Amino acid sequence: MRQFWFEGPYSKWLEYSVEKDSMYCLCCYLFKDDFFHGSTSEFYTKTGFRSWNRALEIFRKHVGDVNSIHDKCFNKMLDLSNHHQSIQVVIDKHSQKLKNEYRMRSEASIDVSRLLLQYGLPFRGHDESESSINQGFFLGLLRWHGDKHPDVGKVILENAPHNDTLTCPMIQKDIANAKETLKAIIGDLNGDYFGILVDESKDISHKEQMALVLRFVNKNGEVKTIYSLLFVHSLSPSKIRGQGYDGASNMKGEINGLKTLIMKDSPSAYYIHCFAHQLQLTLVAIAKKHLDVEDFFDHVSNVLNVVGGSFKHRDLLRDHHAKKLEQLFESSEVQKGQGLHQERGLHRPGDTRWGSHFKTLENFIIIFSSIVHVLEVIELEGSTSSDRKQAEYLLTKIKTFKFIFVLHLMLKVLAMSNELSMILQKKDQDIVNAVEFLNITKKRLQDMRENGWESLLDDVPSFCDVHDILIPKLDESYFPGKSKRKSSGVSYAHHLCVEVFFVVIDVQLQELNGRFDVVSSDLLLGMGSLNPVNSFFNFDKGKIMTLAKCYPSEFDDGKIRDLSYQLDTFIIHMRSGNPKFSNLQGIRDLAKALVEANLAETYSLVCLLVKLTFILPVATTTVERAFSSMKHIKNEVRNSIGNQYLNDCLVCYIERDVFINVSNDVIISSGSILKFINTSRSM
Repeated sequence: MRQFWFEGPYSKWLEYSVEKDSMYCLCCYLFKDDFFHGSTSEFYTKTGFRSWNRALEIFRKHVGDVNSIHDKCFNKMLDLSNHHQSIQVVIDKHSQKLKNEYRMRSEASIDVSRLLLQYGLPFRGHDESESSINQGFFLGLLRWHGDKHPDVGKVILENAPHNDTLTCPMIQKDIANAKETLKAIIGDLNGDYFGILVDESKDISHKEQMALVLRFVNKNGEVKTIYSLLFVHSLSPSKIRGQGYDGASNMKGEINGLKTLIMKDSPSAYYIHCFAHQLQLTLVAIAKKHLDVEDFFDHVSNVLNVVGGSFKHRDLLRDHHAKKLEQLFESSEVQKGQGLHQERGLHRPGDTRWGSHFKTLENFIIIFSSIVHVLEVIELEGSTSSDRKQAEYLLTKIKTFKFIFVLHLMLKVLAMSNELSMILQKKDQDIVNAVEFLNITKKRLQDMRENGWESLLDDVPSFCDVHDILIPKLDESYFPGKSKRKSSGVSYAHHLCVEVFFVVIDVQLQELNGRFDVVSSDLLLGMGSLNPVNSFFNFDKGKIMTLAKCYPSEFDDGKIRDLSYQLDTFIIHMRSGNPKFSNLQGIRDLAKALVEANLAETYSLVCLLVKLTFILPVATTTVERAFSSMKHIKNEVRNSIGNQYLNDCLVCYIERDVFINVSNDVIISSGSILKFINTSRSM
């Protein structure tokens, strides 16, 4: 036996047995039975070959010509050793095709679901059968998606395996599962401090639904709010540093209220009564404390009930106002323009609906002549005598100088409050700015008290002249009530100025000062001292140090000393003329500027105070938006949607900016839509 035999052209099939000291042909040994009509010599398959002196000659003879038995066996051996022609490869190719089709099918369902969730649209239709022309948004958009993308259309709906279409309600709910969206938000929170806002409301099916919003500062120094639950996502109540509710006893109660229960675990979780809700309560207080204002709103409410009580009266009001506008256009008394002179209605005011009274009074003045016209029609053509008498009574009340005076006065007062209310309802409002705007509103009210009487006295008679309302002599004696004999001893002008104008504004200011007493606390004074406006004009180190002591868990004695040194350096740095810090307009801008300048670590304690300032809630506006979203998603058509599915849809809808960044891979791998197709096993 020679070594070169196994290195030459025979090496691919020649094998040597040490035990038998013989050589064999491997390919003939394996495949000789496939060619039973031919002969391959048993010496190469059974007994082996040992004629070493004539080996090369015998090897050539055994190989033979092309298409010999050995050649056929050799080709079969090559096929067997070819990995790309193996059975497993063929099976794997088939399996990979199924996987790719499943992937396309699942991504198509996810993409359609994303679109529906982002816009709060329903998934299912009333009739989802194949013959239906209105199968619902999900199946309809999925079919449209397949028509626009033929590759996708070949693997979805009727072209998919009947047990693998990925269109059943369970799959839809699994895609809508909000756990990955919430996981991304909780990851952004990263165990840091947060504030909470809580409120509850009834949905369309009259079930009580509670909304809980978390308010925190992300890594970029931006305030974020999330709609979620605490314990479900491992959020510790000890990290709460702010609470905001609407003032209900079960929320802010001193004994068993939620505020008290949370402060037992976290004493620094300071409670802020919703600013917007308190602002609305000031109006309610005025109506209760001043008889003329209370009577005024009673008359307004009764007018709304009569004029807006039927579709016929509403149509009459709308038509008369439209004709009035046409006359004004023809006489060029008003200008035409896009967005001007929109159709007006009579919004019914509510004590708990922010800004509703202002909108009602604003519309009341604009369509006053149409309101009078409708009441006059009812007075003459009312279906019952009580309707006619009520219309007559209301006409006598609203067509008086005093009613018009209170109407204009309350509109001016509410205009200032409404402007503050709109500011408080901004999604990203912080408490320092809210306090600034509150102080501005109080200054404007004080300025109106001192300088607004003359302008009001000009507006009211002018309005009365236009609408043919009798203007009394203001220098004559004022007779209260219906009596014309018992004079009050003061003139009519004195009564309107002192007993109405001054008193209404004073009550409003008194209510603002009393209900917003938190503004004068050490907490808010310290936060106001961090305001960067006008090169930190309000900076007061003493107040800031007092603010830090309100958070003993974050600022022990050592950190209080460090904060003192840090504030000295901080204020010099901020006032050094650096353009990054020269034109900051609020706490929000300061937080972003510190992060962008990589100074968050350098002034870590100051940044912590800024973060705690951000966390304190201003208003429960975000919660109210959650309820508005709930009414959009759970409506009269979808009134039987379950609580869990409702929660998932709301999270994806409200936090759509986070949801759109959750990849399809994450959605597929996280739920029951995940499916590993192992064709080799099934075969």
